[in-house]
Amino acid sequence: MTQFFVASTTQLDSHFRPGRFARRVGVALLLMLGGVSLGLPGALHAQEAGPQEPMYRVETTGGEVVIGTLVSEGEGEVVLDARELGEVTIQRQNIERMAEIPPGRFRNGAYWFQNPQSTRYFFASNAIGIPQGQGYYQNTWVFLNNVNYGATENFSIGAGTVPVFLFGAEALPIWILPKVSISTPRDNLHLAGGAVFGGVLGAGNSEGAGLLYGSATLGNRDHNVTVGLGYGYADGGFASRPAINVSGMTRVGQKTYLITENYFFPGVDDANLISLGVRWAPENFAVDFGLVRPLTDADGVIGLPWLGVTLPFGS
Repeated sequence: MTQFFVASTTQLDSHFRPGRFARRVGVALLLMLGGVSLGLPGALHAQEAGPQEPMYRVETTGGEVVIGTLVSEGEGEVVLDARELGEVTIQRQNIERMAEIPPGRFRNGAYWFQNPQSTRYFFASNAIGIPQGQGYYQNTWVFLNNVNYGATENFSIGAGTVPVFLFGAEALPIWILPKVSISTPRDNLHLAGGAVFGGVLGAGNSEGAGLLYGSATLGNRDHNVTVGLGYGYADGGFASRPAINVSGMTRVGQKTYLITENYFFPGVDDANLISLGVRWAPENFAVDFGLVRPLTDADGVIGLPWLGVTLPFGS
């Protein structure tokens, strides 16, 4: 992580080739929008009509989830008609939470739970805020570890590390990830500002490196596109040219998402990266599969694999 930002900062001063950069941005945008456009228009307009009767979701203290129409509700118990299961009686003392399900969360009769990984792509976050009291732990290829938590509805904090001590190294790279998010009343436009503060513990007088960024996301938690702009810093100075992030996500199934995350560094053609992949995400975990490829000649390599696992936590 630190080496990446150092390299970005020291190389961004090289000659900028506008034509080549514009062409490559166009290629990545077409790749991204081709997937995201499958779901974004429907997400921003009409939703499929849900059931005629209100549906409720009850989560018990034991972690079980029951979905059905409300038959009766008393001080001591709740009775739901859970279709295949018939009428289910749940004691109040065993209910962790109970809420009515918006009709738009039903597709072809099936309940589409809220996207549990809606605030990030493969690594980069979008401008949608992590709900207060919720968070996630993310592990990529065992070595890259991140934890993020919604401290308030508009502010989240995270941290990460690579456990190089497993290989006998004394230094430990770490980074801190604060983010402030603001959404419009209609929740179709989201703005965020944040930072990556990185350093190496046990590395003597290392000054660290990082990134300050701003981003805008259009869409909702199931279908969205994000454009971000950031400036890296290292050795006490900031890069003279920005790093650009263009990413997107679209939900194509109850548990399946298409994701693309792309980075462009004006004037540093060898550093430009594009990626495309799939996320499989039930409510209690997510697995990301993807391919990452530089835009320059990769010696016949189609792409480097990306494999990540994420575990959500919190209320």
